Amino acid sequence: MVGPRRPQFVLFGSSIVQFSFAEQGWGAILADIYARKADIFLRGYGGWNSRQAVQVLDEVFPKDDAIQPSLVIVYFGGNDSVRPRPDGLSSHVPLSEYVENMRKISIHLKSLSEKTRIIFLTAPPVNEAQLLQVLGVDGRKNELCQKYADACEKLCQEMGIKAINLCNAFKQHDNWMATCFTDGMHLSPIGSKIVANEILNVLKEADWKPSLSWEDMPMEFA
Repeated sequence: MVGPRRPQFVLFGSSIVQFSFAEQGWGAILADIYARKADIFLRGYGGWNSRQAVQVLDEVFPKDDAIQPSLVIVYFGGNDSVRPRPDGLSSHVPLSEYVENMRKISIHLKSLSEKTRIIFLTAPPVNEAQLLQVLGVDGRKNELCQKYADACEKLCQEMGIKAINLCNAFKQHDNWMATCFTDGMHLSPIGSKIVANEILNVLKEADWKPSLSWEDMPMEFA
């Protein structure tokens, strides 16, 4: 650990998180904005679903650590919402189990510290035609993405944590289907900018003490 110690922001999720530090990715955007204000840690695992995430909570977020994150941004849902296959070889997680897994993640994160803040990102929509053309994938459907996204948002309301419904956020932008993805599901710079802006808006509007909005946080060695 190097000093001085800054607030820690952890990004935890599947490939949408793993790839977020790529050029113009939403994680990279946040790291740039929070330079000299917070340290952003990436815990992204491509291909994972919420079932796998629950299994590693104690390793990724140990409760006995002296220093706990100030903010955890969680993304799972896209892989969970994939349609099941007859051979069982898919990342599909039934909706009811997905909700309970996200509940377990929320409970665990809440137990870390009274000052650990949480934001859940829901599954974004997809470009079904682009997915089929580029990756040959036809198991991801917008109807299911929306269903899982809405269920996650409802859980967050119940648990009293912040949620960003990416299905709804993307669909507010003109031509989102053609501009937000590199392959139909992973995010382009435009898609990443939408995610980053949504996160920044939540951080700005949240009534958290201390504030985690970049404008309110002190700059190191200013």
